[in-house]
This record gives sequence, structure tokens and C-alpha cells, in this order.
Amino acid sequence: MLHRLALRVLPCLTLAVTEDSVRKRKRWVMFVPGLVAFACYRLAKQGLSLAEPMTLLLLSGVISMVTAGCAYRVGRGLPFSRLMGGDGVRRIGWVLVWIGFVYGVQLSLLVLALLWLVGYDYSKHPDGPAMMAIIIPCTAVARDAFEIGYLRWLESNGRSLVTFPDGAQLRTLLQRVHPALLTWMCAGAVACAGVSVALVSVASEGREVLLQGALVSLTAGTMALFAFFAGQAGGEAWLPRLSATRWSELMKFWWWPGLAFASTYYLVLLGGWLYVVKQPIDSIGLSAGIAAAVGGLMALYSYYLGHRRDIENREQGALPSALLRCPFVMGILGKSRGALSGLPSNESAAVFEKTSQRVSS
Repeated sequence: MLHRLALRVLPCLTLAVTEDSVRKRKRWVMFVPGLVAFACYRLAKQGLSLAEPMTLLLLSGVISMVTAGCAYRVGRGLPFSRLMGGDGVRRIGWVLVWIGFVYGVQLSLLVLALLWLVGYDYSKHPDGPAMMAIIIPCTAVARDAFEIGYLRWLESNGRSLVTFPDGAQLRTLLQRVHPALLTWMCAGAVACAGVSVALVSVASEGREVLLQGALVSLTAGTMALFAFFAGQAGGEAWLPRLSATRWSELMKFWWWPGLAFASTYYLVLLGGWLYVVKQPIDSIGLSAGIAAAVGGLMALYSYYLGHRRDIENREQGALPSALLRCPFVMGILGKSRGALSGLPSNESAAVFEKTSQRVSS
């Protein structure tokens, strides 16, 4: 789900995919696949046993993969006959397999695990959870694939994107074996695993998983916030950056994406163990392992996003984070960029910078 984080945390991507014209098109791109997914569910229910988890997950993955290809084509603005030649086999394969199939299966596991936590167990009541595990991932995949296709369309029309949400820069960062990144990953994993183990002695029977999910999410979200600022600092002192940021902005990042995605990853891993491995969560080691995976992954992704945010700020100039959370301001900036697309790059950059400063004041 790194692409989803990048689409909402990095300003160069956020400003692009939240323009008014993009939002209007995106509503239809999400609505239509939702209806198609419901029709596919009704048809599949007649000939397949959707009470079997693997059948349900495979079906959800295939539907999401087809949805990703269609939504990406709409955002990209190219017919299927020219799509492969325009973007290459590797990128199209990434959209279909990762954004479509893998992401769709992850979201299906998320839905099933969340319903299990609230007492609506898929193994006992398969129909309702199965329908939601197909429709919800399909609409989310359509949204993200459309946004990625639209970003690719912008690139093909000359807009420079510092980061593309395909994880290529993350792989480059990992190849450097950056000590600070490894430190934060280990810190996140150890902190969350420690919380999980400590919880065993105080949690009442029957509530361990729910309480662990809450506390592990809180811990991982907090570590993600710190790792984000550490990534922005680039190996230097990160506490001054943290202390200079308003509490309201810190709480917003801690809540989303920190806490929200930490709980998301926890539920995906929980769903995978319950419905793919088909084993109960009854081991201290297993619980600690899930918690460690969530903490390490959140620290990794947050450090990377902070690192890319720092690069973006240095290359394009920083915008106050509060502005990026205001749809009205993002609309103004998006229209400014659209209107300046015909100007030379040095003139458009200067005018856009003046517009940003005027909005900031």
C-alpha cells in the first residue's frame, strides 16, 4: 500500500490527483466498477463456493486486476492498443499485478479481518463478508489505478514528478543500506513486539487480539511519525524539525497515515493468518511477529516518505503542510499549474512560487 501513502503524503502527487476535474472523473471511475463487482459477485455465487477463502481471494484479485487495467487506461488517456507501447511491459505489469491483484487481495483480507473483529465471522456467515470483500477492494483499486494513470498522463505531457508511486526510489534507498533507516526499522519492530508481549500478562481472555491491535497501531503510528521526520532530516538531527511543527499537524499525520495504516497492516496480516493459513491467533510468538512486522513496515515506509518529501522540498520549494490539507487551496494551486503549462519552465515556476506565497500569506 506504499503507493496509497505516497499519493496522499507527497505534495507533488497530492496536488495533482486532487484537482477538481480529476475528482469528478474519479467518482465515476469508482462507481461503475463497484456496480460491475456486485454483478460479478452475483454471477460467481451461482457457480463458485465463495465460502472457501482462497476462492474468494482469487476472485477478488482477478476482478481487481481487470479493474486496475481499465481504470489506469482511463486515467492514462490511451486506448488499450497503445497502452503497452506507451508505458512498457514492466509498468503495465506492475499496475495489473501489484495495484490490481495483490492490493485487491490485501484489501479483501482487511475487510474479512475487520468483520471478524466485530463478530461478523466470514467462516460462519460467508455471503455478506464475501460481497463486501469483492466490492470494497474493487472500488479502492479503481481509484488508485486511475490516479496513477493520471499521473502518468501528466508525465507524458511534460510535468515533472519528483516521485512516482511505484516504489522504485524505495528500492534504491534500500540498496544503499542506510544505517538510519535500518535503525528505525528495528526500533519500530522491537517497540511493537515489546508491546505485544507485555500485553499478554494484562489482557483479559477473549480481548487479546482487539487490545493488541489497538496498542500496536498506536505504537506503530507513533514510530511512523518519528521516522517520517528522521527521513526528512536525512541523517541529521530530526527533533528540531519535530518541535518546530505545530501540534495540530503532528496529530493529523499521527492519525493519518500513521495510526490508520498501522491498523490496516495489522488487519491484513491478521486476515491472512485466519483465512489463508487458517490458524487461530493463540501464540505469543505469532502475535509478537505480526506486531513486529507492522512496526518495521510502518517505520520503513514513513522514513522513505520523509526522505522523498525532503527531496521534493529542495527541488520544488516547500509548501506548508496545512495548505496541502485544504481542498480549496489545492484547487487554486492545481489551476495555477494548469494555466501555466504553456509558459516556459522558468517563468511558470516563478509565477507558481508567487501564487503559493500569496496563498500562504
